[in-house]
Amino acid sequence: MRLGVIADDFTGATDIASFLVQNGMSTVQLNGIPAEQENIKADAIVVSLKSRSCPVEKAVNDSLQALRWLQQQGCERFYFKYCSTFDSTAQGNIGPVTDALLTALNSTQTVISPALPVNGRTVYQGYLFVNEQLLSESGMRNHPVTPMTDSNLMRLMARQAQGKAGLIPTAIIDQGATAVKQRLAELQAQDVRYVVLDTLNEHHLLTQGEALRDMTLVTGGSGLAIGLARQWASVGLDKHQAQAAGMPQGKRAVVISGSCSTMTNRQVTAYRQQASSQAVDVAACLADQAGYATELCDWVEANADQPLAPLLYATADAAELQVIQQRYGAARSSEAVEQLFAAVVRELKARGFARFIVAGGETSGVVAQALGIRAFHIGPVISPGVPWVRDTQQPLSLALKSGNFGDENFFARAQTEFPV
Repeated sequence: MRLGVIADDFTGATDIASFLVQNGMSTVQLNGIPAEQENIKADAIVVSLKSRSCPVEKAVNDSLQALRWLQQQGCERFYFKYCSTFDSTAQGNIGPVTDALLTALNSTQTVISPALPVNGRTVYQGYLFVNEQLLSESGMRNHPVTPMTDSNLMRLMARQAQGKAGLIPTAIIDQGATAVKQRLAELQAQDVRYVVLDTLNEHHLLTQGEALRDMTLVTGGSGLAIGLARQWASVGLDKHQAQAAGMPQGKRAVVISGSCSTMTNRQVTAYRQQASSQAVDVAACLADQAGYATELCDWVEANADQPLAPLLYATADAAELQVIQQRYGAARSSEAVEQLFAAVVRELKARGFARFIVAGGETSGVVAQALGIRAFHIGPVISPGVPWVRDTQQPLSLALKSGNFGDENFFARAQTEFPV
């Protein structure tokens, strides 16, 4: 076992798992922390938590429990995976979890590398960019749970964590792995605990992977996994062999969207022109959840034989979301929709639906839990960071998409490029 990954949400877990598999590491993703030992044969295990926006104490405790379990499986190298847009608040959870993992591993330094250039996430002079915009000027500034109003990763870590933050700039990354390792040692001598890595392209990720292959704990988005997997991949195992166990199966499909991100709004708008769609009525959900869930399942089944799967969506733009939250309460409306989607997918599974295409990290976690999925095989990639995954025990396949990932035609491509 070469690597244990602790991911702070479900789509983030499938995101990094897909990059590990693409770069030659056989990978199994677990839905939460198993209650007992598992006989897993893989180069990497990814434990998916729901710790991105929960209370700090719970995030820390869950992450430490995942670490202990991974150590029991024989893992000696660890990766704390968070979103490429560094979703967190001034209180955490990225900083406190990183501190707790460092302490538990008796380590004094780690890296901060959220970049994923293939999806437009880059870091320059310690500032995180989303495409051509600073993080704080992107759609993330309006995130309902973790609004990102600062783009400087050193400042973000200083607010959340208990130590000094430093930077390895592009000029040093360009010099190669030896220069990076030398700079890490210099910063460690200065008691710099968190080292932000500038990253503008995939070559920088490969350099980082070479420089960090022996670091006990790394933190970041999924991009750093490209470089690390190239260092640790099993000899003779290519991505097609690694993906084979996760090829999608099953005929009846549904698309469920709970994310309100900018890209998911565009994806929902595009897909509504191609397939049958139904918006979730929050008032109906609150009034009679069980009855409304059955009504939606009947509608999905009535539209299931069309060329593209029917869409259920709670996706709304910033203005619509504000109205909903003011009318029904942010926490109350969000919880009601999550419980509704859980009831819907359980019923659809009973009716023979086997493919679930899901948008949104929180929604994906709810769906996976409702379907009783404990572990996934990672399959072929639909878009960077979004693979098909297949349950290790049940004939179920899922595509779990982080809100801002994928192109506008993602929902349709997930079906047409991998037909039944």
